[in-house]
Amino acid sequence: MLTYAIGDIHGRHDLLERLLEKIRDHAGGRPHRLVLLGDYIDRGPDSAGVVETVRALQAGAPDRVVPLMGNHEAMLLTALRHPAALEGWLLNGGIATLASYRVTDPHRIPAGVRAWLGTLPTSYEDEWRVFVHAGLMPGRPLSDQTEMDKIWIREPFLAADYDFGKHVVHGHTPLRSTDPEILRHRTNLDTAAVFGGALTAGVFEDGRGAPCAVLQVT
Repeated sequence: MLTYAIGDIHGRHDLLERLLEKIRDHAGGRPHRLVLLGDYIDRGPDSAGVVETVRALQAGAPDRVVPLMGNHEAMLLTALRHPAALEGWLLNGGIATLASYRVTDPHRIPAGVRAWLGTLPTSYEDEWRVFVHAGLMPGRPLSDQTEMDKIWIREPFLAADYDFGKHVVHGHTPLRSTDPEILRHRTNLDTAAVFGGALTAGVFEDGRGAPCAVLQVT
């Protein structure tokens, strides 16, 4: 079983479509799983298109497509519940998301989309890896990690390269290089697609934690 993990998309539907095609070509008919690390929305031009594509992928293969929650999805959900949080979301790219849905109020985003965002898990594990949006808190067992850390943490996670017993695959912190950051205990796949970088998928084989290959589009 191959697993493809895709880093932060942020409304770059054009890049997502091309990367999915590249993944299909690479898989060549072999069974594979797709894990998306969150941040489908905000900043880029077509958040609505990204969400539609990811939802369709999941609906077509719910046992093999795992979309995770990112901090930008969490910010939108918070803004829907708490009006005081709306400005913070808008300043962090939410204006572009509203534009992609041709609305000015997040409550006018289709109800099905809002409901789907609320179902997204904050992590996914297999035998060798833990997939999260942002990272994990060093020194804590996997079972004691908080939802907040999974979608928001940077430090001390990034500096520690801590051994959690499984390789941690994450995004959230955009890299200045188009190359993903592959370390001993973690891999960062956020290669800043929305800032002119690449959209990256790590390719993972059963039996090892770190990626065996990288697929990218720019």
